[in-house]
Amino acid sequence: MTIRVLIADDHPLFRYGLHAALSTAEDIQLVGEAADGAAAVIAAVELAADVVLMDLHMPGTSGIDATRALAVRAPQISVLVLTMLDNDESLFSAVRAGARGYLLKGADPEQIVRAIRAVAGGDVVFGAGIARRALTYFANAPVGSRAARPFPELTDREIEVLQALAEGLNNPAIARRLQLSEKTIRNHVSHIFNRLQVDDRAQAMIRAHQAGLGPPSVG
Repeated sequence: MTIRVLIADDHPLFRYGLHAALSTAEDIQLVGEAADGAAAVIAAVELAADVVLMDLHMPGTSGIDATRALAVRAPQISVLVLTMLDNDESLFSAVRAGARGYLLKGADPEQIVRAIRAVAGGDVVFGAGIARRALTYFANAPVGSRAARPFPELTDREIEVLQALAEGLNNPAIARRLQLSEKTIRNHVSHIFNRLQVDDRAQAMIRAHQAGLGPPSVG
């Protein structure tokens, strides 16, 4: 079987190098490239990609949001994250969004090829050090604390912001509660709106109340 691969990365030189490295694999066909998350989603669907090599930090739509969109629009497409971001929040946000693999950009071409084949076949793949952290994270998490929590597409911090928002707090009050800047809170609120696909605070509060966040609904 030929595996159809799309590269999503905003650095042309990296895309070129990756293209050259993968072109020697006879069972891999590079069908396209994208420089941002929104373009990656459109191209992956239109080109019927089997695997998307997804960078996380791109202009406009992030790799996390693009991964989440593909999980909804085209769940048959496997996302393999290839990033320089070696931190737990990026890793677990990618997994919650639907990524089936997470490698760092220092991975050698042979490892990337093996990972592409694995995720195309339905497996989940992590780099060596990342795999240990992922296993430790899920092993130590209380039963039902993450997978069963409301809005798994949101980060832990975004859940805290949504909880405060559901209680009717404005941005300055949320900033004081969480000891963050108002600008940071505005960014979190914007991300929450995008990920919950709501237009304003009222709609976000309704979604939060329906999920059991905030004070009990009246009536």
